[in-house]
Amino acid sequence: MITEETIKNTVVELLKRAVTKLPPDIEDALNKAYQNETSDVAKMQLKAILDNIALAGETLTPMCQDTGVHIFYVTVGNVKTGNIEKAIRDGVKEATETVPLRPNAVHPLTRKNPGTNLGQNMPYINYSLSDAEYLEIQVMPKGAGSENMSQLAMLNPAHGVKGIKQFVLDTLLHAGSKPCPPVILGVGIGGSADISMKLAKKALLRPVTTRHPEKQIADLEEELLETLNETGIGPMGLGGKTTVLGVNIEYAACHTASHPVAVNIQCWAARRASAKIYEDKVEYGWFA
Repeated sequence: MITEETIKNTVVELLKRAVTKLPPDIEDALNKAYQNETSDVAKMQLKAILDNIALAGETLTPMCQDTGVHIFYVTVGNVKTGNIEKAIRDGVKEATETVPLRPNAVHPLTRKNPGTNLGQNMPYINYSLSDAEYLEIQVMPKGAGSENMSQLAMLNPAHGVKGIKQFVLDTLLHAGSKPCPPVILGVGIGGSADISMKLAKKALLRPVTTRHPEKQIADLEEELLETLNETGIGPMGLGGKTTVLGVNIEYAACHTASHPVAVNIQCWAARRASAKIYEDKVEYGWFA
């Protein structure tokens, strides 16, 4: 059996890893952007980001003061566990005190802050099932600067792929420097309003070095990446070649009369961490 204590301790470790060390694909993309930039100002911004990442890793302190709200993706395999939700909430509370994490979760009307990063439906936990012999937990700390720039469009089916491209471009142009570029874009297409938004956020779990397995979607990812970087917004909005590190698209079938498209923006601090919890061990890594 996987106990609540094991799950809680894993969550604490996941949050510590997530906020102090970037996944290899993101750090590599930032290093590549630094090497490719020709603008002195852009290189200066990227150098500051890379120095900050290194310092965070050395000191085990958060790389950004906004340690976000905490979005979990839990895949329950063929294992017996304790109360998963309670263990995750206990882990978030403990990590807030010990890492430490900035208390960001507030009541949306009163703005009251309990100081624990706990609240109604927060942390937010997405569940799925598998036949694996482990419990997998992925966490995505999501800051407000990037999240506030996310958008949903209920397009007309007649808008087609051209409409998708235009909406994604318009979303990035509207965001400008606010989400702390270079950014990663998660794009959700199809489903319904809520499904496309969920897909857009989940797309951010996928490494920027991977493309969608379907060629038509993968080609659209590549085309959008090229188009968006031609905007010249650049690192921190100060101009340059690198505005977007990656575009990840996920999709769902949709109603014949619907054409929803969602964009969820992630800042350069694209934090995520994963663990597979077996009955006798825990494996940490970047499994997305």
